[in-house]
Amino acid sequence: MEIINLEGTEDTPKILLDKKNGIFEISGRSLPEDSAEFYQPILDWIKSYGGDPNDKTEFEFKLEYFNTASSKLILDVLSALEDIDGTRILWYFHEDDEDMEEAGEEFSELVDLSFEFKTY
Repeated sequence: MEIINLEGTEDTPKILLDKKNGIFEISGRSLPEDSAEFYQPILDWIKSYGGDPNDKTEFEFKLEYFNTASSKLILDVLSALEDIDGTRILWYFHEDDEDMEEAGEEFSELVDLSFEFKTY
């Protein structure tokens, strides 16, 4: 399965989806001009991965900031991950970033996935 490895920019998050090495990460800032277009390849990859997933999938979110349009797409990513057995979400946030912690808590209430909250 192809690896998605996108370097982050001022407006787009770093994305690393690597089935072979078991690395699934979205990090940085997410405020792309067209969130739906930016996240579509990620959603397609997750759908494809769901057909033959690893035994364990730990998906890491290390977001510093995301806009409203991105929050809908992040929820779409989480919803796509719901269909993959054994998926766990690791939601990282800066120690003093209550907004990002609360965002993770809100997402955890909207989807049926195991969430672990970690500070860094």
